[in-house]
Amino acid sequence: MNDLSLLAARLRALAPSCGPVRLVAVDGHAGSGKSTFTARLAAALGDAPVLHLDDLATHESFFTWVDRLHEQVLEPLERGERARYAPYDWTARRFGAARGLEPAPVVLIEGVGAGRRALRPRLARLLWMDLPAAESWERGRCRDGPALSEFWDGWTAAEAEHFSADPSRRHADTLVRQLPVGYALLDGPGTAAGTNHSATERERGAAPY
Repeated sequence: MNDLSLLAARLRALAPSCGPVRLVAVDGHAGSGKSTFTARLAAALGDAPVLHLDDLATHESFFTWVDRLHEQVLEPLERGERARYAPYDWTARRFGAARGLEPAPVVLIEGVGAGRRALRPRLARLLWMDLPAAESWERGRCRDGPALSEFWDGWTAAEAEHFSADPSRRHADTLVRQLPVGYALLDGPGTAAGTNHSATERERGAAPY
């Protein structure tokens, strides 16, 4: 059995939140492990589509992608149609060729700000990677190396400003805490208190973020 299969089953059982789609956000600080967790959850969901918010952010503005997200992704999904969005190329510093996103039963949105207030009305569930900012950012800096140190200086300032004005954690349904093996899934501030759950990761050699 897949290690995240219980969570996947719960997500499939939710009511649709964006047309026929159950839109599930994975938010958290940069470097907190969102991408790895989302990839494993997508696999548990039978290769559910994933939208990475890094594809919508740009060098010029990290968090002003809401209008493009609504127009290119959320509105088509709400109509049960295939979404098409132009991912940003961080090396070429321009938007690339359009990419499709199918209106699957569950679609995952992963990235810093995925649980912001402009998106929450369309979310079926908000998951928060529960690692403090300083620890997350240090992991991210170690991952990317000194060549991106200046980028990280600008990013951390922008992220701190974003979450100060538009916090996500307090609205999370589930807190995801990475363990030495697997994840602990705890009820978040946005849901009523209940039983906590855990999921073990059998992929012991997997990257930590």
